[in-house]
Amino acid sequence: MLDSNRIVIRPACLEDAESIAILCEQLGYSATRSQIEQRLNTLNSNEHHIIYVATLPTSEVISWVHAHRCDLIIMPSQAIVLGLVVDENYRRCGIGQQLIKYIENWAIAKKCDAVLIRSNIIRKEAHIFYQKIGYTSTKQSLVFSKSLHE
Repeated sequence: MLDSNRIVIRPACLEDAESIAILCEQLGYSATRSQIEQRLNTLNSNEHHIIYVATLPTSEVISWVHAHRCDLIIMPSQAIVLGLVVDENYRRCGIGQQLIKYIENWAIAKKCDAVLIRSNIIRKEAHIFYQKIGYTSTKQSLVFSKSLHE
């Protein structure tokens, strides 16, 4: 069992792109190292986004979380977790909970009133995890999408 006290959590950097791409695959999203580098460049220069990685003492990236401060007309500012993945070999070791705590602290610093997490309806284990760390399911909705490159 991994000692979660030996995990290092820090903001993501370009050197993490390959590892982040591999972890994206575990979530079911395909992305190349180059695509992740481009996205990191954009997101890391935007103060309303944060991406943290969790690393082993060897500096190997084994998890990431991405959140965005969202300002809406209909409700107070909130931080929305846009993605969280822990390498399948390191799940249930407390890493996801640590990353969410970092997001909560970031959200407080950004003057957000809440943290919102959206999770695919089929990710039952993720739902159990979020409930276990104090999150409540408040709504189910559909997602609509339209490609702008057709």
